[in-house]
Amino acid sequence: MELTRPDKYSIRRGSIPKRDTPKRSNGAHYGELALGERSFQLLLRAVGTDMGKKLSKEARAFEAATRRQLRESRAIAMLGFELESASRGHAVLRLDARARHKQLNNVVHGGILAALADTAGAIAAYTTVPKGVALATIELKINYLEGVPGGRILAEARVLRTGRNFVVTECEIFDRKGALAAKALLTFGAAGGHSLQR
Repeated sequence: MELTRPDKYSIRRGSIPKRDTPKRSNGAHYGELALGERSFQLLLRAVGTDMGKKLSKEARAFEAATRRQLRESRAIAMLGFELESASRGHAVLRLDARARHKQLNNVVHGGILAALADTAGAIAAYTTVPKGVALATIELKINYLEGVPGGRILAEARVLRTGRNFVVTECEIFDRKGALAAKALLTFGAAGGHSLQR
């Protein structure tokens, strides 16, 4: 299935308090994504916002296709990852950690957090490559900063660079209190038979 890449998006949440909102220096506009309060704050911190714009048809189609692909993946269904938002060069995934996600010390297993970072990074990377390109993870390095006892976990991935042969992303994982629990650096390359260039 080919995914379209949204070029612009903005953010929407249930209740917006009266306050000044940061704007991007390049004047970019954003389509509209429905986010929870914590995700909204993470996204604001990451990219800023211009509150009045609506989600483009292309951006809505991309999010819908991404959600559909996540539902169709047996591994993702088993792990319980959900898409919070996706836009050009950016993705936020959610995991509501349960007992099945925990290791013997009663914290979420590091492999689960690495898989969450890998999935979020891949979604962000796919938004920056031509349609039809298949990506494969070449390298994943993750630092675990805090044990995660459970609850809602957010993974926020950003593309650092899309080059001729590789896409490099970073992913920050936040625990239910919003504390940074892990940080990953990922490299993706075109899978066999595909190219990152047209």
